[in-house]
Amino acid sequence: MADLVRTVPICKVYCAASSSHHRCSNYHPQKVRFLDFGPRKDFLNLRTVNKWECASRVLPETQKANSPVEEDDKSSVSQGGNEETGITRTREFHKDLNALPRPLSATELYYSPSDRSKVRIAYQGVPGAYSEAAALKAYPECETVPCDQFEDVFKAVELWLVDKAVLPMENSVGGSVHRNYDLLLFHRLHIVGEVQMVVNHCLLGLPGVRKEELKSVLSHPQALFQCEATLNKFGVVKLSTNDTAGAAQIVAAEGVRDTGAIASARAGEIYGLQVLAENIQDNADNITRFLILAREPIIPGTGRAYKTSIVFSLEEGPGVLFKALAVFALRDINLSKIESRPQRNRPLRIVDDSNKGRAMYFDYLFYLDFEASMAEPRAQYALGHLQEMAKFLRVLGSYPMDTTL
Repeated sequence: MADLVRTVPICKVYCAASSSHHRCSNYHPQKVRFLDFGPRKDFLNLRTVNKWECASRVLPETQKANSPVEEDDKSSVSQGGNEETGITRTREFHKDLNALPRPLSATELYYSPSDRSKVRIAYQGVPGAYSEAAALKAYPECETVPCDQFEDVFKAVELWLVDKAVLPMENSVGGSVHRNYDLLLFHRLHIVGEVQMVVNHCLLGLPGVRKEELKSVLSHPQALFQCEATLNKFGVVKLSTNDTAGAAQIVAAEGVRDTGAIASARAGEIYGLQVLAENIQDNADNITRFLILAREPIIPGTGRAYKTSIVFSLEEGPGVLFKALAVFALRDINLSKIESRPQRNRPLRIVDDSNKGRAMYFDYLFYLDFEASMAEPRAQYALGHLQEMAKFLRVLGSYPMDTTL
């Protein structure tokens, strides 16, 4: 693989330090202020606004992060305040944030040859993200590589910068991550595994801060939605960021004592924050399913439980979807997931409807997971039967099921 990486002609390869997160719209935007924080954005200069007011303001670049405070200096931490906003900040940093790996982006791809013997796994977010934890669950000895956007994760695998990718696909509370379903079709990667993880949202804050002192909380919109009832009890303002671990990074970098973050306990450890409360999600059964993607498919077997993922489209007609799903029921194959997405190249179908004018329908793609291996004849017969009525059919992957939490 090392030789192949050096022959990539379409990107400029850089060296950077390297070391070892979904999105849903089912939250309440009227209760959240949306702020687009980059990795180095300063939200301290925001004017004070009403709790329910939406704000989308371009924020100035913050100054360079302070270096960590030595052990002997912790007793002399200087604090300051802004009389207009009432926000207090501290200069005490417990982690060197500049030493963390910088996320890959589509325009600036970083490559680190630190240890090519390890499997390199790309994920979206920054160190401490739930997606990184999923990668470490699947490959405990892997080298994780953060990426800026979901699209960048796919490209990192295609350009041979990493070996595999881990992406969130659905959450038991928030539902499917539709963007990643679309990207599965646009890219030619293969599903080679899945990871299921229990999400434990923690309320994080600077060391020495009590949760009663918090006035605002940062996190991904989905995390804010999943913890809405708890946050309402605290009476805090909810601020949206790109990801959960990124929220922890912002709180640590800016040193705002009355602002907390919702993220994993591991993110708190990475960025030097303390856990003020654990398991603050409203629903205790909060599980996220991740998919593992690679350039080449694996050879499915029959020695353990397997799952196969496909995508297909159908002609319009009465009962056509019922007939398509029946090919699995006839062979005693269990369906564990079905997701429909509009076709972007043919979003609408216009049909004459007698003398009543025109009717418009959406053309859909159907993503389906069924519990069988492609090595089993029943799965092969089912897909052969489905192909007779499908306009388009593609197997995304046949891979072992994750039955552990």
